[in-house]
Amino acid sequence: MLLAIEQGNTNTMFAIHDGQEWIAQWRSATESTRTADEYVVWLSQLLSMQGLGFRAIDACIISSVVPQSIFNLRNLARRYFNVEPLVIGENAKLGVDVRIDKPSEAGADRLVNAVGAHMVYPGPLIVIDSGTATTFDIVGADGGFEGGIIAPGINLSMQALHEAAAKLPRIAIQRPSGGRIVGTDTVSAMQSGVFWGYISLIEGLVARIKAERAEPLTVVATGGVASLFEGATPCIDHFDPDLTIRGLLEIHRRNTHLESQ
Repeated sequence: MLLAIEQGNTNTMFAIHDGQEWIAQWRSATESTRTADEYVVWLSQLLSMQGLGFRAIDACIISSVVPQSIFNLRNLARRYFNVEPLVIGENAKLGVDVRIDKPSEAGADRLVNAVGAHMVYPGPLIVIDSGTATTFDIVGADGGFEGGIIAPGINLSMQALHEAAAKLPRIAIQRPSGGRIVGTDTVSAMQSGVFWGYISLIEGLVARIKAERAEPLTVVATGGVASLFEGATPCIDHFDPDLTIRGLLEIHRRNTHLESQ
């Protein structure tokens, strides 16, 4: 079975694939100092709930945007599952071209998303990932990664607003009730500013990308808060929460195929 680990700046996902389907997925808060021993205590309990032991895991793939955590995640795979993990950006072959000035700087999550999106949607694509950062990435018709845009994420913006302005409260991010634009109190004004502000960010950048590229582009949205925007703008063609996990599985399959040749 394959253990796939996708680590973002905020959350880390662990998922198990049995060769046919994903049979378990778990998330934890990302902590860059968490050791392999600490990971395994938490993970062993979850595995046992699925009736699985360590010996069931015979492969591992890791995608992380937190460099200081990769050492501990690699140790987790080596010490407790006795496997050498594939690590995006290190020893994993993507099977696609990375067409940017400095390919080594491309985030692992962005590359995995590009692979996952190209498997399902005809290119070229704009892949929007709403997480700690909001990224807009271009995937060529052949699946190549062609660069993109990085903006602050919606949660990060809300946190900064609360921390920098003494009288503004910490609020839940949600679509303003009734679809109103103009808020009539502090909370609704903040919700409108963040929600509709990000809708305008998405619409504006998608329009500028399409104008610059001068080609038809399919827009796919993913990430932790992407569902918040579903139905709020016609510029997003598809909402797909499984881009990253699909990309990890495909990259593992490509590397396994290369090893068998």
